[in-house]
Amino acid sequence: MLNLHSLFFNGDNPDAFDKAISPSEEQRKELVRAKNKIRDHLREGIRSASTTVLGMEKQVEPRFRTQGSWSYKTCIQGAQVPPQEMDWDFGVYLPVTVWDVSAPPHAMAKLYFAFVEESLEGLCRREGWKLPKLNPRCVRVKIASWAHIDLPLYAAPEEKFKKVKESMALDHALSKNYLRESVSASLEEHSELGEMPEDFWAEMEDIHMAKRNGEWVKSDPEQVSKWFNDRVSEHGDQLRRVCRYLKAWRDYHWEDGGPTSVLLMIMAAKRFERAPGRDDIALERAAEAVEEFVRGEVREAGIDLCEEDFNRLNDEERQLASLRAGELRSAIRRARALQVAMRQDAVLRVQEQFGERIPNDLDLVVADSAGEVRSAEARVVVPPVVGATHAG
Repeated sequence: MLNLHSLFFNGDNPDAFDKAISPSEEQRKELVRAKNKIRDHLREGIRSASTTVLGMEKQVEPRFRTQGSWSYKTCIQGAQVPPQEMDWDFGVYLPVTVWDVSAPPHAMAKLYFAFVEESLEGLCRREGWKLPKLNPRCVRVKIASWAHIDLPLYAAPEEKFKKVKESMALDHALSKNYLRESVSASLEEHSELGEMPEDFWAEMEDIHMAKRNGEWVKSDPEQVSKWFNDRVSEHGDQLRRVCRYLKAWRDYHWEDGGPTSVLLMIMAAKRFERAPGRDDIALERAAEAVEEFVRGEVREAGIDLCEEDFNRLNDEERQLASLRAGELRSAIRRARALQVAMRQDAVLRVQEQFGERIPNDLDLVVADSAGEVRSAEARVVVPPVVGATHAG
């Protein structure tokens, strides 16, 4: 039996898979620079346009929020670049003075979308960026062949913004202290420039997202963020790493499409079992969960009381994803079952699932001792899941 853990995670070893798929510091800085330029450009532009273009009673300043994979700490480099790109999800939130939650203004959504794109055209020309106007749910700025910034556009009642800020007694000094001590520091966020700390968003309500066609969709990104952070608190950072491995596996096998990142996170967490010091075993078990759950609907009570089916794959795509997840599970299991003399074969089996970013370093593959096997948590056998029969 073999221990493959160090192929995946080995501290600061730059050859280990976890490091190989991580964004470089130069890439993070380039994304932050672009994010900040967009923020500064839109902050003044939207404030001026809030009355002249969007028809609001008074000028308001937008708020901004980094969300998605950079917030969850699951962002990875694509396996096939191009066309795969690193994504920074940067929400733009507009405090609206007059807002009917049950019937948000249809025309305003289109104006909001059109203004943000038109405003960014000049900035994109100056920076050499591209502004493809194709995504129905966000404004996208492509800053390089390997990266883009998505700008989902939100609105919420201004009174909610005020109420939350007052309840938190959020003064400028406290915001700076919080930001320095949280994940926001690595994202280079600044509350004085409209990037509010995580506690602020946890209290916000009645958020709607604008779509290109003029529709407003009730949407709260905080639900997914809070749910995932709670799961990491429950299971440890190994869950976060396994989700990153699954995303890298997806990117290696699907140039485009495949299970979404959020879907992979939900499936991995549904019956995650910690395996201390054994990311290979934890990943094998997560692959087995994906193999099973991806065949049917995937809902999560902790996010939205099971309202949404997060599995957007069609029947054929679901079967393919299940087949490939089964191959991943089998490859890891068979590689672990090999003898020490066959370490090279074990590495090749894992590389077939993840590509050459898995290091071809036999020193990272060691014999699996009985003590290490016992250190893995006992596994609970779960009865087969019967797929849901209702649509969603």
